[in-house]
Amino acid sequence: MLSLNAEQILSFLAVYMLPFARLSGLLMTLSVIGSRNFSARFRLLLALSITILVAPVLPPTEPIKLFTAQSFILVIEQTLIGVVIGFVSRLLLETFVVGAQIVAMQSGLGFASLVDPANGTSVPALGQFFLMLTTLLFLAFDGHLLMIRLVVESFYVLPIGADTGITIFEMFYKIVIWAKWVFATALLMALVSIASLLIVNISFGVMTRAAPQINVFAVGFPLTMVSGLILVWLTLSYFLPHFEGQLARASVLVCDLVGLEC
Repeated sequence: MLSLNAEQILSFLAVYMLPFARLSGLLMTLSVIGSRNFSARFRLLLALSITILVAPVLPPTEPIKLFTAQSFILVIEQTLIGVVIGFVSRLLLETFVVGAQIVAMQSGLGFASLVDPANGTSVPALGQFFLMLTTLLFLAFDGHLLMIRLVVESFYVLPIGADTGITIFEMFYKIVIWAKWVFATALLMALVSIASLLIVNISFGVMTRAAPQINVFAVGFPLTMVSGLILVWLTLSYFLPHFEGQLARASVLVCDLVGLEC
């Protein structure tokens, strides 16, 4: 008859607890899965399922006693590592939301707003449209599976129990530095629309100067909105290359954070 004492049970749980902390931190901030549309119970079950599959093949680590200060610190470290990696996918999607909001504010489409179900805030409808489009592309390119695979591979180059105190702060610093690509890509995507709408506004200014009797608000505002819709339609033609480039940069960043070679 198989008999297990309390120490053996705690040692068995320690093997799964720390990988579970890193994976649950990832799923907590991962795009789509970490949004408010998914229940916490679903994320918990998903993290537990992945942990059960992954933990037996991870490299062995030094035995860790549960319910000690060391185990508490390690759980926090592993959770932060997963949170940082998952946050990169959030920045990936927010890049195109920022670009859409720039176009919406320039064309007057920013007046149309709705509630974002993922964040619970009021956002321009154009930004929500680009967010939906980016989310579909993220899932179509298996971006969520890519992030999970990178986290699993991170256990080999950044094992549990390693000296990660400085590494975590370096991760946050690298994310702050990489955030420039969020605004650079958003501005590059909206640059054509900004220049075109600027020309439209200058044209209306010249018309108002030449013929003051023209009501610029009655004529210019509808034409600006129509021009904005046309520019959004034209923007979709080169939306995919921008997404592929940003996804590649996000993957390189995750590899750099955990020390992988991409």
